[in-house]
Amino acid sequence: MKKIIITLAIALFGLVAEAQKKPNFIFIMVDDAGYGDFSCYGQKLFKTPNIDRMAAGGMKFTQHYAGSTVCAPTRCSLMNGVHTGHAYVRGNREVQPEGQAPIPADLITIPKLLKQAGYTTGMFGKWGLGAPGSTGDPVNQGWDEFYGYNCQRQAHTFYPNHLWHNDKKVVFDGEAYSHDLIHQRSLKFIRDNAKNPFFAYLPITIPHAAMQCPEEDVAPFRKKFSQFEDLIGKYSHGTRVKNPVAAFAGMMTRMDRGIGELLDLLDELKIADNTLVLFTSDNGPHYEGGHKPGFFDSNGPLRGHKRDLYEGGIRVPLIAQWPGKVKSGSVSDHICAHWDLMPTLCELAGIKAPKHTDGISYVPTLTGGKQKAHEYLYWEFHSYGNTQAIRMGDWKAIRLKVRGNPDAPINLYNLKTDIGETKNIAADHPDVVKRIAPLFHSAHTPSKNFPLFTARPKPKKN
Repeated sequence: MKKIIITLAIALFGLVAEAQKKPNFIFIMVDDAGYGDFSCYGQKLFKTPNIDRMAAGGMKFTQHYAGSTVCAPTRCSLMNGVHTGHAYVRGNREVQPEGQAPIPADLITIPKLLKQAGYTTGMFGKWGLGAPGSTGDPVNQGWDEFYGYNCQRQAHTFYPNHLWHNDKKVVFDGEAYSHDLIHQRSLKFIRDNAKNPFFAYLPITIPHAAMQCPEEDVAPFRKKFSQFEDLIGKYSHGTRVKNPVAAFAGMMTRMDRGIGELLDLLDELKIADNTLVLFTSDNGPHYEGGHKPGFFDSNGPLRGHKRDLYEGGIRVPLIAQWPGKVKSGSVSDHICAHWDLMPTLCELAGIKAPKHTDGISYVPTLTGGKQKAHEYLYWEFHSYGNTQAIRMGDWKAIRLKVRGNPDAPINLYNLKTDIGETKNIAADHPDVVKRIAPLFHSAHTPSKNFPLFTARPKPKKN
């Protein structure tokens, strides 16, 4: 009898322990891939079977948004859980000889929060939020392990002379393909931490900047895209690539294969059922290095590209896979953004989300519950005269060149009937314009580093 009681107690303890085990998180973010760059989102000229596999086994979001339309502010928005009207970093600010202007040491970031909840945290890819040795260095921002590019400018080539492992520079001869090195490190991190809760952030550099890829993946596309064989793609660091169109398709193929290897590893380790995998992009498609987003229809039905606040610059894929928790083959039109990741992961980790976040957890959408909606989403972009955008329900409002004109006119679009933002209907809906207009000022907190306006708004007439 005593043995039976002990056996039952051990079994019960095991069940309780299993029930209390926190889920693992893997957040994959590719670099400069557009809404239409994946076959499950409409890409026709190459296939992404493993990303499609995620969508078939999980949930595909159709109205998800990046934190910004360029690298650094997107990453700050993601890590700090705020939109760019409140973010510490709102644009790309370079420092020499390597890195970007740093986020402060006391900034609340997702890895810091999850570490307090017992998670091991690892980042593998591109950082862009603080030079080596600065307050923004990954080793000072909650990461137990970091491997990859500290600096997004260094990531303009896929054959670097060095990467970083935590605070140590790892020197190369310029012959190693960085994506492969980073990918293998990410798999090792997952394997090494499979028995305890972990958060793996994989800001993959493909298909950023130069169109570079080992020939084994480019060769199948050279014949298919032979009309571009005489085209030479160039980038600012001097890289020259023959047929960058074929190289882009090869890069995406190689990246997709790595996603498959990651998913297979979760199955091998028997942790897939306890791991939420999320896949997204940091902004819309770019034109650098000879890439031709128009040829690939990289932005799908959307207007604009990287550096635009039109939909093509900020609407990005989001796919969630979590066997047994997220319904297979499901599609969600929930309107959400990168800054929602912080409260989402906090809820799943069993901790309270910080008060400062602009995000709303989308756990209810993932698990079939009642989802709270955003009143609005907000963006500001600090280049090309400075731009602002607001998404409120089906309405999308944009103001251009606000730097010298804080009262710049509002362009209004109805995304339900005009996803391509082809017709400005502000004059037809003055009531909507009136409702949205104050948000362009109230959603923006002034920043000394990133001034949005150089003039004051005109006083309102009584």
